[in-house]
Amino acid sequence: MEDPEQTYNNIRKAAEVHRQVRRYARKVIKPGMSMIDIAETIENGTRALVEENGLEAGVGFPTGLSVNNCAAHYSPNGGDTMVLQNGDVLKVDFGVHVKGRILDSAFTLTFDHTYDKLLEAVQAATNTGVREAGIDARLGEIAGSIQETMESYEVEINGKLIPVKAIENLSGHSINPYQIHGGKSVCLVKNNDQTKMEEGEYFAIETFGSTGRGRVVESGEVSHYARQVDAPNVTLRLTTAKSLLKTINKTFGTLPFCRRYLDRAGESRYLLALNHLVSQGIVQDYPPLCDAPGAMTAQFEHTILLRPTRKEIVSRGDDY
Repeated sequence: MEDPEQTYNNIRKAAEVHRQVRRYARKVIKPGMSMIDIAETIENGTRALVEENGLEAGVGFPTGLSVNNCAAHYSPNGGDTMVLQNGDVLKVDFGVHVKGRILDSAFTLTFDHTYDKLLEAVQAATNTGVREAGIDARLGEIAGSIQETMESYEVEINGKLIPVKAIENLSGHSINPYQIHGGKSVCLVKNNDQTKMEEGEYFAIETFGSTGRGRVVESGEVSHYARQVDAPNVTLRLTTAKSLLKTINKTFGTLPFCRRYLDRAGESRYLLALNHLVSQGIVQDYPPLCDAPGAMTAQFEHTILLRPTRKEIVSRGDDY
């Protein structure tokens, strides 16, 4: 077993990289930039600062740049021409890992003041989740506190007061080595989950608020994928799928990746093979998750360590 102190230090190192990269990203991300430029700015910064080295250290998962009604799992694929607009609400969700210990933290950017109250609600809800979390805290109760904070806010849009809703089918999660979603979920609406947080675990506490119905559905072109942790042992008849799986195993293991990361690993014309791996249950695809068109969504997220003697909000910075 890895010494717990070593584990903590790996996560802390990843957190310091996250703080530095996001400080830079907040300065440079401006309307008019393409989504690919924004993603590469963050990824290249992360790779340089963490001293990327195969599966030892690097980017933790694809850079999420979901805008407006889309809450999660959008990252540009190669050839994407989308450009950030002045009225957009941009969720910046990126990860850094050191020896498979993933630091997962996110914030929301806007460029006018229309949705300030939405961002305030979600940041407050995440802070509530972080505050209520701890050894022996029950997941259902934490969720209730998150919802109560989030839904005490409203946003004024065109003279109308719109209540902020916690998105009922998104959640925070425990994190395992090389596995971004561990076995435990921290929902955003009150429920009866009696499961407790335990000493030595670590969690991504993330909350999402919406001016819409507060529910997301899969929508749009897939960019995010990950090899299943317990992938079935299937004989692959498709040679291209075999070779693609080799690249995935070598480059990412079970860390999430996106199509641009495959391009960067030297793969091309792989979509058929990738879809085959998905259909065989070896790779999971994660389509973008969006509320109804016209809704606006925001996200804030921290990684917390449940050490025996204290709770460490390892991704906390002077920004959020």
